[in-house]
Amino acid sequence: MDDKGRELYVKVGSRIRELRIQKKMSQADLSEKAHVSLPHISAIELGKTQMLLGTFLNIAEALQISSDALLRPDIPEVNTIYQTEFAELFSDCTPTELDAILKIVKELKTTLHLNRIDDDV
Repeated sequence: MDDKGRELYVKVGSRIRELRIQKKMSQADLSEKAHVSLPHISAIELGKTQMLLGTFLNIAEALQISSDALLRPDIPEVNTIYQTEFAELFSDCTPTELDAILKIVKELKTTLHLNRIDDDV
């Protein structure tokens, strides 16, 4: 596998990990729901292994997430999903909490932009 292929598996694995944590699932939970061994889940999240399409679909279904969100989070349809998730997340926040979150997000965005690497995948 070439470097671009490895980079793709690392990015997808990282997205799987982020979404799993976001959904408050352990690797063991995901392993059980996706019918994939725990060591294989770990290797996938670290981008150390190539997964079969069936495994990928099982993981997406276990996470209850669109495969697009794992493969191409920058497409408009996926961005709409993110916007909806943000709206739901912030719906019960007080104005003070929203102000604090906004300040944190602005700083985080600035930091991410300063440390950006080529995101072609």
